[in-house]
Amino acid sequence: MLDRIVIIPTYNEIENIEAMVNKVMGLEPAFHLLVVDDNSPDGTAAKVSAMQASYVGRLHILNRQGKQGLGTAYIAGFKWCLEREYQFICEMDCDFSHNPDDLNRLVTACETGADMAIGSRYAGGVVNVVNWPMGRVLMSYYASKYVRMITGLRVADSTAGFVCYSRKVLEQIGLDRIKFKGYAFQIEMKFRAWKKGFTIKEVPIIFTDRTLGVSKMSTKIFREALFGVIELRLKSLFGRL
Repeated sequence: MLDRIVIIPTYNEIENIEAMVNKVMGLEPAFHLLVVDDNSPDGTAAKVSAMQASYVGRLHILNRQGKQGLGTAYIAGFKWCLEREYQFICEMDCDFSHNPDDLNRLVTACETGADMAIGSRYAGGVVNVVNWPMGRVLMSYYASKYVRMITGLRVADSTAGFVCYSRKVLEQIGLDRIKFKGYAFQIEMKFRAWKKGFTIKEVPIIFTDRTLGVSKMSTKIFREALFGVIELRLKSLFGRL
């Protein structure tokens, strides 16, 4: 039975992809890895394809035409995994801001009772972030406070992008109804899972800012998250979620 897989969305991650693939493939117990690439002009997808011969049956790639957004990349990946009977489906960044060694901790949390396990930078009120400017740390930390104030979602790190889902969450959450494409996507997934009554557990991690490549954060993505939270709350109140 197919057990555990990691989804990594990529756009211009040639500096990181080879090291990340080798790291994930070296984990025990073994993971499969699905790279969802948005037609990176720097050759990211070609590098993954070249590495598949070294990890036959475990390393997969989903090529998409053009840059379509983080949320749609993950949804495409989730659907791909659900077609193949994976039981624990993880998501993480390619830039090593999430430590692949923590993947087993997330899967273990789901194996022992959680439906969704979040690699949390702010669990217990502790800020576990390395190499971020203080302004960005505060923005991220208080963004989660804002989400909780508006929606009632009881998650300390609602914008986290390091998550393990049990299969049933992705089967029941309504992937075709997910609206947001940027970091608001991460909030929406957690909010919908919470409203469905799934058990969510936060697993403390240390988040380290990327040292190679370029961040994909933008004003547009931030604005989507700011106003998207209000939209989620209103839809929930009127039964339209």
